Amino acid sequence: MKLLATLLVVAALAPAAPRIVYSKSFPGSTPAFVEITLEQSGDVLYKEAPDDQQPLKFKLAEADTQQIFELAAKLDYFKRELESGLKVAKMGDKTYRWEDGATKNEVKFNFTTDLDGKAIQEWFEKIAETEQHVFALERAVRFDKLGVNKVLLQFQAAMERGRLVASDQFLPWLDRVAKNDSYLNMARERAAGLAATIRANGKAAE
Repeated sequence: MKLLATLLVVAALAPAAPRIVYSKSFPGSTPAFVEITLEQSGDVLYKEAPDDQQPLKFKLAEADTQQIFELAAKLDYFKRELESGLKVAKMGDKTYRWEDGATKNEVKFNFTTDLDGKAIQEWFEKIAETEQHVFALERAVRFDKLGVNKVLLQFQAAMERGRLVASDQFLPWLDRVAKNDSYLNMARERAAGLAATIRANGKAAE
């Protein structure tokens, strides 16, 4: 018992690993709110409401995580101003927060011309787009069997445009469609093909 108590104390005192918390509020858009927490380990938590009780959790590839954290370093861990000051249309209030133990930096902006700022924004937009495809596929698989093929076509187009990250999170849903004859044959074949592509890409990256 004493050993367990000691280990718990040590764990509690250990410094927390750095993380990046990104949020975007854009009333009237779909979704109107997004929050993404990226841990240095690659663990991601995706929410579409501040009090989201069922956030999506997945793991980002090590290389992708490293690129994002390197961009955060180039941005001085969000101590640098990102707002362009240009008169542009409202594109949503975006916030980046760096958390590293007691250190917390935060920057907010609507539109930036900073190249590193645009690069990191592209990463988080891709993460958000990916999770919206996850939601769409899950809903179709569960509640709209006739609509699955349309959702798969949209997913395939996004994948071919390089708009997806951590594609392995789609595999359970793709396998479920491919192996269930209650779905249309074209949907089953497309799901099987997409799953094979994701697995092949995963092996190539190893």
